[in-house]
Amino acid sequence: MKKEVQDLINIGKMLPLMEEFYTIQGEGAHTGTAAYFIRIGGCDVGCHWCDVKESWDAKLHPPTETDIIVNNAKNYADTVVITGGEPLMWSLDYITTELQKNNIKTHIETSGAYPYSGTWDWFCLSPKKTKLPLDEVYDKADELKMIIHNKNDFKFAEEEAAKVNKNCKLFLQPEWSKKEKMTPMIVDYVMKNPKWKISLQTHKYLDIP
Repeated sequence: MKKEVQDLINIGKMLPLMEEFYTIQGEGAHTGTAAYFIRIGGCDVGCHWCDVKESWDAKLHPPTETDIIVNNAKNYADTVVITGGEPLMWSLDYITTELQKNNIKTHIETSGAYPYSGTWDWFCLSPKKTKLPLDEVYDKADELKMIIHNKNDFKFAEEEAAKVNKNCKLFLQPEWSKKEKMTPMIVDYVMKNPKWKISLQTHKYLDIP
């Protein structure tokens, strides 16, 4: 990679863009909301059930000028969701500043495993056992979304919930391939522990990209 391109990536003026698309938010606190999704390549968290493994290798996704990404977003929505991959692998200060200059709300979905950057209207933290969030990230979370793949994940969810701020909204979401088994358990758990809410991948039920 040319040095000038790497320098722009380092300051967030270029990003390894995997895809960008306008759709309906399918999960968590903003389910049902129209949003422009920006998916950035690169991730080493390694969730075995990840449904976008093609995002893991950043080299497969061309460095794209951040200003172009922002201009594309302006044509569609007043909310942008930056996701991955693991978006915090990259500096997000520039892109969020430019989006907010255009009165676009900035949301992120992240494992929190990399240093905090960016200015966010909504920070969705989804911790993974394979690479835990950095301590600095927990207090930033507006939403904690815990993926439930097996019974042991309830214990992990409680451990992570103990680390976030008191105003953070707590969600349990069944891992898609285990939804028939885990959803009844989650329903039972939330009824017994009503600080939690249920998140479903509604975009998959509705066949929305």
